[in-house]
Amino acid sequence: MIDHTGLTVTDIAKNKAFYRAALGPLGYALIMEWEQYAGFGVLPKPDFRIGQGKANVPPIHVAFRAQNRSEVDAFYKAAMAAGGRDNGPPGPRPHYHENYYGAFVLDPDGHNVEAVCHTPE
Repeated sequence: MIDHTGLTVTDIAKNKAFYRAALGPLGYALIMEWEQYAGFGVLPKPDFRIGQGKANVPPIHVAFRAQNRSEVDAFYKAAMAAGGRDNGPPGPRPHYHENYYGAFVLDPDGHNVEAVCHTPE
């Protein structure tokens, strides 16, 4: 089981604003901040962190579990409004499995950020 993960971004302030908006519909909040780092998650601890530095090359893919398909839709809408770039709008992805419903957005550094629900509609 993964306890936490993270990635490196080129502009901590810009990405902090992006992730705060994009992950909000999934119940995530900015929980911890340091000068060059930010930690997001559901209380009591962050399980996703970003740090200022040279962006990961190639960009990283990270997927966040949504409780339902409406959360996937809300994630996509919020991420796009926060400056994300479309990398696959919300919808079924039956090539992964029968109930896979996901949305993909590129963050300001080009990392592929996904919200996914695995339950039927």
